[in-house]
Amino acid sequence: MSDPHDDNRSRALAGPGRANARKKPEPPTFLDPPPPPTGAAIGRVPVAKVPASEVTPPPAAPPRGGTPPRERSAPPERPPTSSPNAAPVLAKLPPPFTVRLSQFLWVLSLLTGAIAVVYLFVIRKDQIPLLTEVVKGVVEGRSDETYTTAADIVYWCFFGTLLTLLLVQVVLMVSFSNRKPRVRWWQLATVIGQIGLFALSAEFFAEGPQGPVLRQVLLAEWALALLALLFSSFRSALQWTARRHDIRRAGESEF
Repeated sequence: MSDPHDDNRSRALAGPGRANARKKPEPPTFLDPPPPPTGAAIGRVPVAKVPASEVTPPPAAPPRGGTPPRERSAPPERPPTSSPNAAPVLAKLPPPFTVRLSQFLWVLSLLTGAIAVVYLFVIRKDQIPLLTEVVKGVVEGRSDETYTTAADIVYWCFFGTLLTLLLVQVVLMVSFSNRKPRVRWWQLATVIGQIGLFALSAEFFAEGPQGPVLRQVLLAEWALALLALLFSSFRSALQWTARRHDIRRAGESEF
């Protein structure tokens, strides 16, 4: 006769095996996630390398307690300071070369005339007796005092005319530099007056050692004045005088 306890024990041991044998394994589904890899599998997984050019840096964190910095935009263009429709303005432009050369020659002529005036005043005592002899040769039968007085009159008339022409030429040169109209005609008149003074000097101051020196100085003064007048009559100088004023448009430089 069998023991009931042994039968129960055998059933208990055989029960799970029979249940597992009756239950069929279920097919795997693709929706389930793969099982996590074990520690040994992690070491065998290859790590992909990404090039540095494709790596995007993380955005900069905004500063604490403030707004994020804004990008600086280019400054706006400055408005123009001049308008093409603005009225022309007066400008101070240098005169042409012919005008500057004429002014230079006029200055030399005036300096030479000043030398002639000073030299004529210095030789007065030596020239009065010589002028007296010249006057005696023109009119005879007069007293010595009359001849001396006539010589003084001739000398001071010549001296005064020479000084007056010199001062007039100074005023005319300033007027020419200021572009006054019809100044050249007055300058031509003074040059003709210098020719007359040179002829008188050859007539009354021909005697003595000082006479030739005085005539040479007067001739140099006349020649320089004539050259200055000639250069001031060139086309560029005439156009410069006719403009009266130099103008330029707003925004243009003067030079």
